[in-house]
Amino acid sequence: MHWLRAAVLCFAVACCHVAHAQAGSPPDPATAPTAAQPKPNTPEPIDSALIVIRADTDERLAISAIDRAGQLDPTAALGPGLEAITRSVDQRRQALSPTQLRRVPIIRLESLDRHWQFDDKRFARWRDALQTATEPYAADAAELARRRASWQLTREHPSDIPPVLLSRIDALITLLTRAEQALAVPLSRQMELSARANALETRLQSGHAAVTDAIAYLDHQLLQIDSPPLWRADASSPDQPAAASDALASGLQIELEFSRAYVSEHRRTQFLFHGIQILLIPLLLWGWHYHRRTPANGNLEAAAQRVLARPVSTWLLLSTMVMLAIEPDAPLLTLQIGMLFALIPVLRLLPPGSRRLLGYWPLVASLLYLLGGLGIFFLSSNVAFRYYTLALTIVAMLLTGLMQWQAYRSGHASTTGRTGQALRMAAWAAQALFAVSLAANVVGNLTLAEMLTSAIIDSAYFGLLLYVGIAVLLSLLHLLLSRPSLARYRLTRDHAPPLLALLGRLGIFAAVIGWVVYAMDSFRILRPTYALLSRLLSHEFSIGEFSLSLGHVLAFIAAITIAFWAARITRLLLQDVLQHGANMSRGIGNSIASLASYAVLMLGVIIALSAAGFKGSQLALLFGALGVGIGFGLQNVVNNFVSGLILMFERPIQPGDVVEVGPINGRVRDIGMRSTRIKTFDGADVVVPNGTLLSEPLVNWTLLDRNRRIEVNVGVAYGSDPQQVLALLSNCARQTSGIANEPAIAALFVGFGASSLDFSVRAWTRDYDNWLNIRSELITRIHAALQEAGIEIPYPQQDVHVRSLPTAATQPSTEPPPATA
Repeated sequence: MHWLRAAVLCFAVACCHVAHAQAGSPPDPATAPTAAQPKPNTPEPIDSALIVIRADTDERLAISAIDRAGQLDPTAALGPGLEAITRSVDQRRQALSPTQLRRVPIIRLESLDRHWQFDDKRFARWRDALQTATEPYAADAAELARRRASWQLTREHPSDIPPVLLSRIDALITLLTRAEQALAVPLSRQMELSARANALETRLQSGHAAVTDAIAYLDHQLLQIDSPPLWRADASSPDQPAAASDALASGLQIELEFSRAYVSEHRRTQFLFHGIQILLIPLLLWGWHYHRRTPANGNLEAAAQRVLARPVSTWLLLSTMVMLAIEPDAPLLTLQIGMLFALIPVLRLLPPGSRRLLGYWPLVASLLYLLGGLGIFFLSSNVAFRYYTLALTIVAMLLTGLMQWQAYRSGHASTTGRTGQALRMAAWAAQALFAVSLAANVVGNLTLAEMLTSAIIDSAYFGLLLYVGIAVLLSLLHLLLSRPSLARYRLTRDHAPPLLALLGRLGIFAAVIGWVVYAMDSFRILRPTYALLSRLLSHEFSIGEFSLSLGHVLAFIAAITIAFWAARITRLLLQDVLQHGANMSRGIGNSIASLASYAVLMLGVIIALSAAGFKGSQLALLFGALGVGIGFGLQNVVNNFVSGLILMFERPIQPGDVVEVGPINGRVRDIGMRSTRIKTFDGADVVVPNGTLLSEPLVNWTLLDRNRRIEVNVGVAYGSDPQQVLALLSNCARQTSGIANEPAIAALFVGFGASSLDFSVRAWTRDYDNWLNIRSELITRIHAALQEAGIEIPYPQQDVHVRSLPTAATQPSTEPPPATA
């Protein structure tokens, strides 16, 4: 049998060599593939020359599939997740029918909508995990079926196949069939799990659609009478309070389940949130200790002192701000509890100067928000909730009117400027909306009344929360930037005030945007506005394969703006940090900072183009067209760009160097990728292309050091003692401040002039920036020393000798000139 196997293997190898040799020859037209032939993915008989090789490969595939089938099914771990989502969905569907949803308060519907969105995302992640887990099984089963079909087709035409290979084919078909049967068991479980998921997805979509329809219905009811007038309001049946109480209890249970599921699902976000909370504790404790060490009349501002003196309130307020920032889609119950926890810290951390601007508004806003939160206890009865909303509206109107009267008596308009005017206009607008809410409650439009009252109160308190939160953050940031450990950096020392002002403007801008979004959501106009903007921004204008929309344009502008800011900040930070790097040559920090900033800018441009809708092929076409443009008309731009790279790597000049380029003499301000700016000593800014700096002679006075030779030429009268003059010049140079001892001072007798004996004194200074002042002081000392020694500095003089001529020679001749030939 061994020799038979060897012969078969030799025969197969020979056949393989023949097949490969034939593959290199031109194909036979009779056997050339046509459109009517089977596709490569369909089963085909196997060439007899490849049976041995294909059999080994397929046998390994079958064994691998059997091993996979015998292992633990990874989809088994997905069952509990599907059960949890199913319980959550069924619990909400059973608690509230589509008809009952229309009678639920809008705040509850908003929370249910968040819950449905959370389950949508959770189910999408579960579906991705299921697809990842089942894909290897499905791929193996499909491949096994295809290969088994190929072997069966081969077995059906055994004319040119040796009997030994036929037995090998039969054994392989049996093995492939067994592998398929082994995979059928986990695949059946996976298909059953997928069927359950499909049924759940249908219920999930219908439940979410029901909540969305209920929200749209309530938005439509804002302008409809949905209740009897107030004087006719009464409980419709004795058991209605009990039913409403049961609905409230079930709703609270659903909210708690939502909170627990949200925490378990967003572990990374929770880890980040709690990590920030823990990091804030030592920071605030250090600030509290620092405040106790610093006297009250120290350098700390009053706002910073108030923040540092109340670490617990600061920690609660910052925790609430962080929660609102990183968990905007958290359950509304969680967000409301967090904002209630910040109620006292907001009042305790108000900036000291806010009393003149805001008066008692922070206290009134906080009180009204607390009263509005207590309204949840009256949801068990529609009549009780209606009367509570009416009473809350009246109280809000009275308190707002009282604040307006006090502001009028205290001269608020004359002391607060435009900000005070805006607040007064907001107070009048709130009074008008409160009046509309009161009238709507009386006539029977309870939906509009509840929405207006709660929206005004919630928006006012949220604005107060953002105002105090931004003030606290800026106070802490100002305190950190004023630390001595950061003051050594030039960026902190020179740019701290404008940086704080910039961060303050950015914080105010972000707070205003956040407040506008929150207020629009509270007044029930965010959803229609978002839908309208989505349709407007997503409308595409197509030109061939390229499509553009307004959203793409805005995304491009935003990405480019962010890229420019990021590149600028990167350059400033790296320049400041690398400037203090140890064992780093001068100029390396500037080169690294410049290259890093341009890399960030280039990355931002690519991201901006991608955000604008450009695809990879379109970007390649764009850069190809740019390359053609560079080749034909932008040679100078490319030359300057490459020269800028050379300047950054070779560093022949650096910002701050004093250079001479042709007639230009000045100090280098900055080196860009295309040009370099030089500040001349006359005060002009000259933009020099980088190519010019490499092509023309460049004189750099401060490349390696800041040494400068000072030379003063002096002429003294003939008759002066040369040794005395040389000693006098040397002493004057040594006594001049700023003159270096090394290299040594040189006083030289350079020659005999027309009117003077010429001397020269040459000295060095290491203070290049003040060499002109040092030279002026040296000349002044030399002049004073020559006068004191009685040595004259002669003026240029010339001797004129007058000679008398004879009288005959001076008289003019009367004879005519001789005639010329």
